[in-house]
Amino acid sequence: MAELGVNIDHVATVRQARRTDEPDPVWAAALAELGGADGITVHLREDRRHIQDRDLAVLRETVGVKLNLEMACDDEIVDIACRVKPRQATLVPERREEVTTEGGLDVVGQKERVGRVIGRLQKAGIVVSLFLDPCPEQIAAAAELGANAVELHTGQYALAAPGNAQERELKTLQKAAAAVLKQGMVLHAGHGLTYRNVRSVATIDGMGELNIGHSIIARAVMVGLVEAVREMKRLIS
Repeated sequence: MAELGVNIDHVATVRQARRTDEPDPVWAAALAELGGADGITVHLREDRRHIQDRDLAVLRETVGVKLNLEMACDDEIVDIACRVKPRQATLVPERREEVTTEGGLDVVGQKERVGRVIGRLQKAGIVVSLFLDPCPEQIAAAAELGANAVELHTGQYALAAPGNAQERELKTLQKAAAAVLKQGMVLHAGHGLTYRNVRSVATIDGMGELNIGHSIIARAVMVGLVEAVREMKRLIS
């Protein structure tokens, strides 16, 4: 069964809208664990639009499950990661004008930089995952650089209309998943997954981890975070 990583960035987004102290993403992490989350994911962006340095530090001390830090290949953020030492770091592309991460990391086009960051993180004892489009060339480059895992970007699958279009995107993900496993890396997936579309991705052979944020936090507004996480866990299992 795939594990569930719950991304709590949007809890911090609500807090930062008023620059106050609530809702606290640290509380959200504890509730997500009570609901059955196998991991907590946060993205410490360069512009600090949601998660703050304080959040990461406190989460590192309080989260009982895997703490996964999404991060750009930025020297300042790499320094923070090596100091805080989350269990896992997921390298993602980052643009300040984007609302959320819009695509996979271009490993092929920046091998030297990505390879240097992977080396620093792994030397600090951190497992490294790369957030990639389901592209054979990018997956091969990730393996060449020694990444521990690949998180397949499921955005195109999530955006596709149900039916033939979504089935085509699912087949692309399945093919990419097989390539990740063949290269000896752990298989993750995420982006745009919801209560309506998650099952097909969860059942891809070898799927080890799904990282889901917006859909769970949106459901939590209505039913509470513990129940929202429990519902997602039931779907992927």
